[in-house]
Amino acid sequence: MPLAVCATPIGNLDDVTLRVLAELREADVVLCEDTRRTRILLDRHGISATLVSFHRHNEAARTREVLVRLGKGERVALVSDAGLPGVNDPGARLIVAALDAGGPVTVLPGASAVETALVASGLLGDRYEFLGYLPRRPSELDALAGELDRLPHAVVAFESPRRLPRSLAALAAASPERPAAVCRELTKRFEEVARGTLAELAARFREPPRGEVTLVLGHWERAAEDGAGERATAAIGELVAAGIGRRQAVDLVSRLTGVARNELYRGSL
Repeated sequence: MPLAVCATPIGNLDDVTLRVLAELREADVVLCEDTRRTRILLDRHGISATLVSFHRHNEAARTREVLVRLGKGERVALVSDAGLPGVNDPGARLIVAALDAGGPVTVLPGASAVETALVASGLLGDRYEFLGYLPRRPSELDALAGELDRLPHAVVAFESPRRLPRSLAALAAASPERPAAVCRELTKRFEEVARGTLAELAARFREPPRGEVTLVLGHWERAAEDGAGERATAAIGELVAAGIGRRQAVDLVSRLTGVARNELYRGSL
């Protein structure tokens, strides 16, 4: 039997497909990130199933066990707390291992916070990039903000409510006028899609909101400033010659110009 990778609702429990419900009913075992949360979904749809925990901390050990089950012909379904397993959720290791072992893997699609947020934001385009969760470290976040300032297509990212104010401030510092949307509690009772420029959203979300957040940055055509990179690199050279450490000089010039730190550092060597 194939390993069935099943997408589950991102909020509203009725946003589950008929195929996924049928698979969960027939499965010999359902692997889930949190057995309590999956049980709520199953109870909502009158399904009784054997649940086994499968999360980041036991994924390696569980993968070996599941391969044995699949080898015996058992029917195994894999779910996460929300969305599609393997996309920013546990499951990628098992999926690759099952494919490497020559076993079939079938994917049952469903709700997606990424595409839901992108459409709800109205910031659609021919292309977008998904970043997963934004970096936790301020230095990495600031560097990413500078890189995104030069990225013209839409961007979708996850962020924790607690870190959202810091992240919006960093992104707004690099691209204050870029259109964006903070999508909160998608498909749930208190769903909110706040739209505006990054500067406006940073001012609006000075305090952490409640609920799960998906951030969308819209299509962006930044007016290029001729020679900006060369002038920024030259400024670093002058600061270093004046006795300022190279990393400190790079940090300062990056903040003032919006040019990515790693680009400035390489150019200054």
